[in-house]
Amino acid sequence: MPNQVLTIEPQNELKFKVTFSGLFESGYTTYMRLTNPSNDTVLFKIKTTAPKKYCVRPNSGILDPNSKVEIAITPQPVYVDPNEKHKHKFMVQSVIAPEGKTNIDQVWKEISPDQLMDYKLKCVFESPQVVSPQQDAGDNAGQNEVTKKRVAVTSEDPKASTKTTTKTENFEGDLQKVANEVQLLREEESKLRHENLRLKEDLLRLHQTVGAEGRVTRRHSFSPTKTDQASLLPWLAVAVGMAIFGIIIGKFIM
Repeated sequence: MPNQVLTIEPQNELKFKVTFSGLFESGYTTYMRLTNPSNDTVLFKIKTTAPKKYCVRPNSGILDPNSKVEIAITPQPVYVDPNEKHKHKFMVQSVIAPEGKTNIDQVWKEISPDQLMDYKLKCVFESPQVVSPQQDAGDNAGQNEVTKKRVAVTSEDPKASTKTTTKTENFEGDLQKVANEVQLLREEESKLRHENLRLKEDLLRLHQTVGAEGRVTRRHSFSPTKTDQASLLPWLAVAVGMAIFGIIIGKFIM
């Protein structure tokens, strides 16, 4: 049997987590990475001794030269018999892809066992750590000691607590003042905007009124009234009479 051409990580074991009740931990997934460092295309399959208790994706495939793939192994939420834990194993089978072969399933059927490259990994099951009574008592004692020290510091220096409370109250009061000032500024800004709009409207109406009055004045200044026309008629008649009289006198003189 030839040596495994693929590089497999982890190399020896796959770790899984189980609960106190012996069930696989829900949502926990272990990963296996396959790398093909060769210049050949490699076919691979992932097999296990407990196929009903694990979901493997992908469980087979093709690895091109100098490529890699990550295999996700998710245990099913089932009970793990302590007597069968040592029997859970995984095996990576691989083979160099024959040239000209495109039907992968047919290749696996026709391949000779001597050409297969196998690599086995065992399963390791990690259970939650049980805290001993001594460790628990030590942790509680340490926590109690810290609490006592905090209480002692507060008792020895009550002024420090009073100062902290006073600073907090002053800070909250300053924040409230700033918020009130900001609100007043916003109201003032709103009033100024309304005043600005009102002034713009007044200015527009003023322009419209001035324009209308100018048009009326120009129309009256260039159009003579009927009274003006009537006052000009007598003078026009006198001028015409004088012209006729001059013409007649001129003919007698000549």
